[in-house]
Amino acid sequence: MPFDNEGTIFILIAIAVVIILLAVLFTFVPVALWISAIAAGVKISIFELIGMRLRRVVPARVVNPLIKAVKAGIDLDTSRLEGHYLAGGNVDRVVNALIAAQRANIELPFERAAAIDLAGRDVLEAVQMSVNPKVIETPFIAGVAMDGIEIKAKSRITVRANIDRLVGGAGEDTVIARVGEGIVSTIGSQTDHKKVLENPDMISQTVLSKGLDSGTAFEILSIDIADIDIGKNIGAELQTDQAEADKNIAQAKAEERRAMAVAQEQEMRARVEEMRAKVVEAEAEVPLALSEALRTGRMGVMDYMNYQNLMADTDMRDSISKSTDDNDSSNNESN
Repeated sequence: MPFDNEGTIFILIAIAVVIILLAVLFTFVPVALWISAIAAGVKISIFELIGMRLRRVVPARVVNPLIKAVKAGIDLDTSRLEGHYLAGGNVDRVVNALIAAQRANIELPFERAAAIDLAGRDVLEAVQMSVNPKVIETPFIAGVAMDGIEIKAKSRITVRANIDRLVGGAGEDTVIARVGEGIVSTIGSQTDHKKVLENPDMISQTVLSKGLDSGTAFEILSIDIADIDIGKNIGAELQTDQAEADKNIAQAKAEERRAMAVAQEQEMRARVEEMRAKVVEAEAEVPLALSEALRTGRMGVMDYMNYQNLMADTDMRDSISKSTDDNDSSNNESN
């Protein structure tokens, strides 16, 4: 009995070890994927799949796209797909783009498709845009005619992807910016805004003739004006703003002149006060001169008395004249 128990335990341990080895084998070696590839006619060995695992490549990300390519009749090998995967590309999207290009009879080598994908562009979308052009709608773009009237136009740009210029070519934003610039310049070159409203096609024809798609990843097929509207009277607003600015300038200059006049008036008042001070100073010297003349004998007592009488007479005449002026002014006010 002990021997039978030990044999049973040994068998169970052996079975467990086999199961673990098989689990590790099927986890590390994608046997199911290898069987699928063989069934699809893709020649790939189990050792290549193990090598992908060692190179940290997910075998399904390479083998499944390879199966699609072989079924579509595209000649690819695992080394190129694996290299694109290691470079950070999307292998499945590149293979889908190659299949779509082949169906549409578009020449697209694998190297160019891989370069487009690594450049950050959607290569499958580019192939689809080559077959089915895309319509880009611009926002309302405002332009001002020579008569000062603002015109707003919205356009639809039909573009087709240019696969040869996808790497290094400008994107949709550049196309929209160039079309907007063309619309603004076309509207601005018109002397009357009514001409633009009567014939909106002149905008699309003028803009399309400028070759705006040069250096871009697209080919512009058509530019259609979807909507057109009248905006503000920019000319009148500019004239109003100019008139307001001129008025402010004139007011500023008038205020400057007023300030200068006030300053000049204050200066003249200061001068008058200065002259009055000099008069008072001169009058203060008269008594001193008189006393000096009396003391030295150049003026007698009678001369001084005559001087005093003359001053009194002068004061009397001044008082009489002031009272007469006051009576005249009061009579005028009463009348």
